[in-house]
Amino acid sequence: MEVIVKTRKLGGSIIATIPNDAAKALNLKENEFIELDIKKRKKSFFGIMKSVSGFTEKDRFDRK
Repeated sequence: MEVIVKTRKLGGSIIATIPNDAAKALNLKENEFIELDIKKRKKSFFGIMKSVSGFTEKDRFDRK
């Protein structure tokens, strides 16, 4: 099961919380040992420029 979570700082540690539905699906209980395969997710910049419109004649820069 793949779950994407956001890390946060707690004291001197960084923690990631396992969502309840994932914990139930894997039948996880408190104080069990689990194995994690940690990968840093690449940022997606899809849609970041959505509010920027195309260039107009007013934006044109001509050297003379």
